[in-house]
Amino acid sequence: MSGDLRSGADGLGRCSWALATPEFGEYHDAEWGMPVLGDNALFERLCLEAFQCGLSWLTILRKREAFRAAFAAFDIEGVASFGEADVERLLGDPGIVRNRGKIVASIENARRAREAIEELGSLAQLIWPFAPPPVPAPNSYAEIPTVTPESEALARELKRRGFRFLGPTTACALMQACGLINAHLADCHARKRVEAARKAALTTSLFR
Repeated sequence: MSGDLRSGADGLGRCSWALATPEFGEYHDAEWGMPVLGDNALFERLCLEAFQCGLSWLTILRKREAFRAAFAAFDIEGVASFGEADVERLLGDPGIVRNRGKIVASIENARRAREAIEELGSLAQLIWPFAPPPVPAPNSYAEIPTVTPESEALARELKRRGFRFLGPTTACALMQACGLINAHLADCHARKRVEAARKAALTTSLFR
């Protein structure tokens, strides 16, 4: 196998980053690239991707449960109601990333997400129309872009609606994480499962 694709202890080929830590392995196999459609689930990913800016994804994964506890399980209505006292509480929480700008952005993003749901019916209706057409499966990380025309367009739309900390690179990472883009390598054992789930998501009544 190539350096970007490696065999795990079970003999299955995986994107090599998945073998770096147990947390990465679990996330790669169970979540990364699987379609996310629920409002609160999408909001969680929006928040976590924004908090990840400038940090490693492993840091965010290891703090994920603390984030969930601190941010009302990423319930949009709950976070949208946070006030200054909550900001101060979060700044004092050692379990999360204590960055005032990102904390305030998450609260504002909950309010913007609520507005989008009121207008469109769901957060998925805002995000998933930016899913790009399928492309050939990548054989190496060098073939996986960190920014695409679709992620740039999504970032522009989110910015227009008042969302914060969600530029084109973060939007692309979000799209890969939530199933809009299948970034698993060609011979990764998870790719076919993710692609089938992605196709099914794009044909649901949500997008008709």
